[in-house]
Amino acid sequence: MGETHAVIIRHAAVRGRVQGVGYRAWVAHTARQRDLEGWVRNRRDGSVEAVFAGEADEVTQMIADCRHGPRLAHVSAVDDQPATADMLNLRPPGERFAVLATL
Repeated sequence: MGETHAVIIRHAAVRGRVQGVGYRAWVAHTARQRDLEGWVRNRRDGSVEAVFAGEADEVTQMIADCRHGPRLAHVSAVDDQPATADMLNLRPPGERFAVLATL
């Protein structure tokens, strides 16, 4: 009897000291290790945003990990909301997880 795994898509906006500390590279590396799809990018307001798609437990754990980030980061808040396939499709075709240009 096979297990069914719920696939979800979530958007996370991360605030704090999250630019210039390797946060995007850390997110991309960690998401790829978790076999998630999506993207991450800096925003001009100093925050980082990301979209994660995959098994619900992996996405949930990824967002929990975002509350800490890499060693030099200081995360003050993570706003996590449901996302759409349209948001997921902002990444370049053929890339499972992408680092996008600053918006």
